[in-house]
Amino acid sequence: MPDDARAHGPAMAFETRLSQLGRPAKRAGKGTVNVPLIRASTVTFPDCATLRDARLRRLDQYGSYGIHGLATHHALEDVVAEIEGGDRAAIQGSGLAAIVVAMMAYLKAGDHCLMPDSCYGPTRNLCDTLLAGFGVETTYYDPCIDEAGIAKLIRDNTRVVYTESPGSHSFEVQDVPAISRAAHARGAKVLMDNTWGIHHFQPFRHGVDVSIQALTKYVVGHSDVLLGSVTVKNAEWPAIKNAQVTLGQYASADDVWLALRGSRTLPVRLARQAESAMTVARWLEGRPEVLRVLHPALESHPQHALWKRDFSGSCSLFGVVFQPRYTMDQVNRLIDGLDLFAIGASWGGYESLVLPTTGTLTRVATSADLGGPAMRLHIGQEDPRDLIADLGAGIAALDTPFTALED
Repeated sequence: MPDDARAHGPAMAFETRLSQLGRPAKRAGKGTVNVPLIRASTVTFPDCATLRDARLRRLDQYGSYGIHGLATHHALEDVVAEIEGGDRAAIQGSGLAAIVVAMMAYLKAGDHCLMPDSCYGPTRNLCDTLLAGFGVETTYYDPCIDEAGIAKLIRDNTRVVYTESPGSHSFEVQDVPAISRAAHARGAKVLMDNTWGIHHFQPFRHGVDVSIQALTKYVVGHSDVLLGSVTVKNAEWPAIKNAQVTLGQYASADDVWLALRGSRTLPVRLARQAESAMTVARWLEGRPEVLRVLHPALESHPQHALWKRDFSGSCSLFGVVFQPRYTMDQVNRLIDGLDLFAIGASWGGYESLVLPTTGTLTRVATSADLGGPAMRLHIGQEDPRDLIADLGAGIAALDTPFTALED
């Protein structure tokens, strides 16, 4: 990590550190506010000794070829490591690429992996297809499992215990410290998808070995770039960096530069959107048409106490389950009629999004039934009063006969 990376020290506020990190040091003299955008495939050297030194230090920020990343990449790596409280971060071309790199770093033929049943769909697909074809067995477990329960599932060949808290679509909060204790007692690594937690969940304080994020979401923040990251403490860095380079994973310098730009406004965007999301979530919770709202920061959430213990805040993504008297067709019509919510699968950008949930969940260890038809909301930068008015009009039409809507 560059000398200026933590020049302001951990005593300063997160917002201050994020604004200053990964920028040229003031003491360097004449320069620019932002790190230059450097595009390069080939790195040249003045002599063979310098080339040899670069090859020996390939796990540091001194690559001998463009795939190792250059100054633009290294600046974002420093920023992401700061966000998650790690020592090093490796930037990948997408969130899914980050998951693949992390999993492939620790799993080989004959190994066993434990995966929460609430995981991100493409993670499940990776386990059931590519990893299974390589001879890696995956067991899916109840995300609400306790320490004794996860301990019973760990085998002698269990190498990875994966966590995702909260879970995709169903938003279960996991007891990550308890799971980590059980995993470490048997020599397994704990990997976590921390995209929802961003900065509010500090993975390395809770026993996580490898933290994965889709930077596509909040760090980029503008729905125009695909990026992912794998963050670790120094002890795990060689395994992650070797896997990244071996798999040929690389992120475009242009995309990395845009993520750096987005990261500077992350604290204010995240705070505004989280506050707006709570406003909308509490309003929805009071609607008679709604069975429950799946937001960990709500007191009604089953794992609210865990969220309050381990998280310092929340984000803008949550689920809504309607009363079982409604059908998914009715909810789909509600979604289709919204004006301010675009139908889309991502989140973390400036725009509000909605996605139908019922019928899209795969579960093998737990039930996919949320109690009624459901949708997922991401709250953007719009005024929450306008979003509530839009949702209110759609919800009010739920009980209107279809024929009346068509007239």
